[in-house]
Amino acid sequence: MRNALGLMLASVIAAVVIAGGWFFYSSRAETAAPQTTAARKPDPAPAKLTAKDDVEVTAALSGKQVAAGPTPPPAPPAPPPAPVAQKPACANPNALGVSRVVEIDTTGGPGFGFDHFKQFDFLTDKEVVLTFDDGPWPNNTPAVLKALADECTKGLFFSVGKHATYHPEILRQVLAQGHTVGTHTWSHVNLNSKKLTEQQVKDEVEKGFSAVRFALGTNPAPFFRFPQLQHNPAMVTYFGTRNVAMFSTDIDSFDFRKGATPDKIVSNVMTKLDKLGKGIILMHDFQKHTGEALPTLLARLKAGGYKVVQMKAKTTFQTMPEYDEALLKELKVPTAGTSARPISSVVQTVSQ
Repeated sequence: MRNALGLMLASVIAAVVIAGGWFFYSSRAETAAPQTTAARKPDPAPAKLTAKDDVEVTAALSGKQVAAGPTPPPAPPAPPPAPVAQKPACANPNALGVSRVVEIDTTGGPGFGFDHFKQFDFLTDKEVVLTFDDGPWPNNTPAVLKALADECTKGLFFSVGKHATYHPEILRQVLAQGHTVGTHTWSHVNLNSKKLTEQQVKDEVEKGFSAVRFALGTNPAPFFRFPQLQHNPAMVTYFGTRNVAMFSTDIDSFDFRKGATPDKIVSNVMTKLDKLGKGIILMHDFQKHTGEALPTLLARLKAGGYKVVQMKAKTTFQTMPEYDEALLKELKVPTAGTSARPISSVVQTVSQ
């Protein structure tokens, strides 16, 4: 009997041991076996990280919005923009000012001023352009600049190359005050003179541009007026290749004539202007009486309802290196390593 009971107990213990071993073996096998996508889903945390990375790259390439994970917290408000420097307001509340600014594409050498060119009638009724020839010159050009500044208006200056090299500081004032600067040959010679060869005529023009560039420290506008309004046909064609706009006039102030007075200058301009109703006005900042007449003339323009249009060029004029070098040599300006550098790259104000 004892033997039977012992045998039964041994059988039960053996069965328990076998069952435990099988359970242990199965658990290890299941843990070691590779998982397929269908058998097991990926953990949520790594999936969200991968999706976020993909969104950043996709958005950078295509700009498409792709949802990924929880909505991030709102970004903090952006700081207010830095204040933008404003142009100083005109000190004269009743100033003549500038009604509009026109930009000229000088490609092909267009002409302006109905005395010689009638293609571009861009001014409307009661509009004028103020132009000044032959400067810069001490006292006279500053007087013109002051009269224009008092009325917060702008002009177009055609500088003689020689005068620009005599008084570069005055011409820089013209540019600094926002006026447009063109050229008027090197020495104000009549380009239709039979005494000049074709090469000499070209030299007068190109040397004049180089001189004005030297005085300004930067390229002038590709604007030119022939001295005495003597339009040399060969140079008219040449300006077409150099993309230089040519200027004649509509209204001559005759401020250069002997016996000209401020009153006569104002009368000459207003008489013809009231007849034409608009136009490009020719004056000379080289002449003393012009600066004296200008305050009265500007007041008459304002009282008559006339408006000033400023002309600017779309691009600047590129001088020829050979003329730049010849000018510097003639002026005995040292050129070793510094001639091509603008003033701003050499001298800068660091504190005031």
